[in-house]
Amino acid sequence: MYRIALKMLFGDAARFFGIVMGVTLACFVISQQGAIFIGIMNRTTALITDMGYPDIWVMDPKVQYIDDVKPLQETELYRVRGVEGVGWASRLYKGMIRARLEDGTFQNCNLLGIEDSTLVGGPPGMVAGSLAELRRADAVIVDSVGASTRLARRPSGGSGRPVPLALGDILELNDKRGIVVGISRNTRTFQSQPTVYTTYTRALTFAPRERKSLSFVLVGAKPGEDLRALCRRITERTGLAAYTRDQFRWVTIGYYLKNTGIPINFGLAVSLGLLIGTVITGFMFYNFTLDNLRYLGTLKAMGAGDSTLLWMILLQAVVVGILGFGIGLGLASLVGWQNRNSPLAFSMPWQLVLVAGAAVVVICMLSAMLSMRRVVVLEPAVVFK
Repeated sequence: MYRIALKMLFGDAARFFGIVMGVTLACFVISQQGAIFIGIMNRTTALITDMGYPDIWVMDPKVQYIDDVKPLQETELYRVRGVEGVGWASRLYKGMIRARLEDGTFQNCNLLGIEDSTLVGGPPGMVAGSLAELRRADAVIVDSVGASTRLARRPSGGSGRPVPLALGDILELNDKRGIVVGISRNTRTFQSQPTVYTTYTRALTFAPRERKSLSFVLVGAKPGEDLRALCRRITERTGLAAYTRDQFRWVTIGYYLKNTGIPINFGLAVSLGLLIGTVITGFMFYNFTLDNLRYLGTLKAMGAGDSTLLWMILLQAVVVGILGFGIGLGLASLVGWQNRNSPLAFSMPWQLVLVAGAAVVVICMLSAMLSMRRVVVLEPAVVFK
């Protein structure tokens, strides 16, 4: 019986193709749009995830997300170091600065000043040069994407490809010289602006003068220390906000989810894909069942029970769902792979695959239920009229 069900499904090539394409469309839209949404959210926390050394981030209590910098007094560093359970604490400067290029144009950059002695807070990896070179006079490290795009030297005459920054090149940062001693490998940020690393002391000379300059305090806990308990202890002793790396990451993501239209836009796109896929698949599958009612009625007249016929329809829905899910997920993955080096944000974790699979199950079950109802009420005698 199940072999007959598959022959019925594959025998009508046009309808079979239409049903599979309906499931494929829904799976593709859900997977692709969901992956872009997750990729964008990951970019909002790129600095946090790239900086793997600190266990805890300490900041002003009014800070809402990673780019919402509210400077602290330098003395707060020593107050944090005095809290029980703190193994070490380092300074971090984070701000915006304009880099003047050779052709006279300006480019906004993220300026990160890391601890002079330990260099804690440096880039996650190096493409060229080394982090230790940052101790040289006027030394800066530039991320590889920024060095090859926005900070690249424009070719003379306006023709040809830009020349990426290389070791030894000079940047003009706030009318001060910065010598490129390294090219780092960073995750793209939400604004996709170049990231420039230097020491904390040198960053203060690059940046405009302010009364307060300490952006964050990076904390490493002593071995065996409970991080959440240490965060509460730091908050109680200093009055500052203290988050673990994962907590600060979710605080930042939560800000973008609540205060931007990103989730609404992607939610509408995913909902539309789910709706269109359900309508197309349900309509095509229902028509497919109607066209095969005479065969199902014949089988019913020959003694096949309703349960057998329903399992046949369910098998057809499962086969269509598996094919549509595989093709849709494959197409979405192909789009992400082809744009892996482009500005497109794309991240497909296993949780998203489960969500897409669950959506395909819902679509196939709804489509099968419409057809099952028609089979249950079918009278075999109608077929022979």
